[in-house]
Parts: sequence; C-alpha cells; structure tokens
Amino acid sequence: MTEETVDHRRLIIAGTGIAGLSAAIYAGRANNDPLVLEGDEPGGQLTLTTDVANYPGFPDGIGGPELVNKMKEQATQFGADIDHGVVEDVTKLDDGKIRVECSNDDVYTADAFIAASGASARTLGVPGEDELMGYGLSTCATCDGAFFRGEDMLVVGGGDAAMEEATFLTKFADTVYIAHRREEFRAEAHWVDRVAKKVDEGDIEILRNTELLEIHGSQEEGVDHVTLAENSSGYPKDNLDDPETNSVDMDVGAVFYAIGHTPNTGYFDDTDVDLDETGYIETTGGSGGGQTRTGVEGIFAAGDVVDHHYQQAITAGGMGTKAALDVDEYLEDVPETKTNTPEAATGDD
Repeated sequence: MTEETVDHRRLIIAGTGIAGLSAAIYAGRANNDPLVLEGDEPGGQLTLTTDVANYPGFPDGIGGPELVNKMKEQATQFGADIDHGVVEDVTKLDDGKIRVECSNDDVYTADAFIAASGASARTLGVPGEDELMGYGLSTCATCDGAFFRGEDMLVVGGGDAAMEEATFLTKFADTVYIAHRREEFRAEAHWVDRVAKKVDEGDIEILRNTELLEIHGSQEEGVDHVTLAENSSGYPKDNLDDPETNSVDMDVGAVFYAIGHTPNTGYFDDTDVDLDETGYIETTGGSGGGQTRTGVEGIFAAGDVVDHHYQQAITAGGMGTKAALDVDEYLEDVPETKTNTPEAATGDD
C-alpha cells in the first residue's frame, strides 16, 4: 500500500445534469463543501433540448443549456465548486473515505459521494443525426412531442419504450410511424396490444423490417424527411446489397429514438454498489429518503443512473435534492477531515 497527497472534500457529486446540480445547490446550502465533476457530457441530456417547456417556473419555456447554466450559477453561489473531470473509478477505502479517480489523473477522496452521472441515449450514427439532434430529432417524446403538433412522426425502436413513446405521441401527431428492424417486437404484450389498438384507429402505422438510413433537414427548418431501408427478411442495413432491400423516402416532421439508454455507471464495476443487469444503480428503497442510498455506506445515487422509467428533468431534480438531504443526514455522524492530507491509495474493494 502506498500513500499520496490528494484533495479531500466533504462531498463529491459526479454529473452536472439536473440531478447533480440540484444536489449541489442543496449540499452547498448545507455547507457540505460539494465538488461537482461535470464529466464528458456537461449538463447531461438536457443540453440536447433546444426548448424545455415542461420545467416548472418557466411558462414561456427555457433552453436546455440556459437552464443548466442558471443552475450552475445558483450552485456556485451557494458554495459548490464545479470542475471538469470524467470519473473512472470509485473505491471505498478501509478508513471509510471514498476515493475518486478521474481520467485526467486527478484523484480525490470524500466523506460522501453522489452518483448523478446520468444515462446516455443510444443513437444510430446515421447521416443527419448530429446536425438535427434537438432540431426535430429527439430521444424523449415526453419532453419534445408537443412541439410537433399535427406533424407525421417517426419512432425508431421495438421495445417497451418505443411502444410507449409512440402511444404518447398520438396525442399530437397526425400519424405516428414505428420503424423496427425485425418482424417481431421485443415489447411486452401489454404495449403491443395498446399499439395495435392505435393501429386500428389509424393513429399508428407499423413499419416492420425497416431501419433508418438518413435524416434530412436543417437546424433552421427542422426535420424534412427520412430515408428508410426495407427488407422482408429483417435487418435491412446489414443487407443493403440484397436486391430485396428497398430504399424509400418518407416525409416526417420529427424523429424520436427509443432504442434505450446506457447508464454512466462503469466506474462502479469494481465496487460493492449493486447494479442491475443493464447497469442502473440499485438503491436500498424504503421510506425516509432511503431511495437514494446505495448498498455502500456513504455512496448515494440520483437521477437517470437510477431512474430508467420517468427520466424527466423535474424527477431528476427532485431525486438530486433528496440525495443531498440524505447525504447531509449521513454526514452528521462522520467527522470532518482536513483537506490535502495523505490517503491510502488502495481500498478493500
């Protein structure tokens, strides 16, 4: 075991999305000296949204980046420090401290740690995707569907999320198209049945054995149309040279990806923090705010690293707040440590 001098903080928060910044505001007000590490996606998924219309307090809407920046300003006013750092490894040390290593070789220890590093929406990497993300292409129907009233909309996916989002979008769309690369859906029968009713009512049209090839449009005008590949055998993008694969253009005003999210929790791989089979953090549950506590004492979690169901800014903010309050209660029984002290470089995980 070797020793090194590292920066010690009362609390470290991983992530500057709504969950992390909400936690930072409350932790700063509680004088818990929070250091917030913003990771490689500063601001989280909300920065991909050009207009947030459903966050309370902004009746005229607010841009995603603007909301994040206002929350950063508020957090720093209450004493939070925000710094760039991609968390690579978190370790619980023998002395009870939590060691945090970043990809830039910065090393910290903390008395408590909040994982609020969010989840990254899976994308397809098709032409037009980068340019139009947030300009007619979205990964959240609940967030953005109302902006495209009266348009034809395309949902890409075949699981529960795709069925749920397509059903939701029928509130606003002229017609919702679901493009799925196979014949059979992965979704549960409940959602398949609900979509089937919408198909019978003329609100949804299913495009089986169909994949998205390209999204056309501009940031000024939004999505204009898409190019799709069709093959009755399925997975048409893998068989573009097959004479049975057809390419077709379709006019739609919005595209929604519903192909899942990847939680940013890889830094817990070598710890005793419990993750489910898809990488989301499992919290302890129970009453009194315990839903932000993990199975490792001193490590808490909030936002999309835990919540794979709601995934809304307001729910993430509420959970970040609860995490900060839970941390404050936890730290009441943890003696403060002076900063910049030698710490053990390895732990018991």
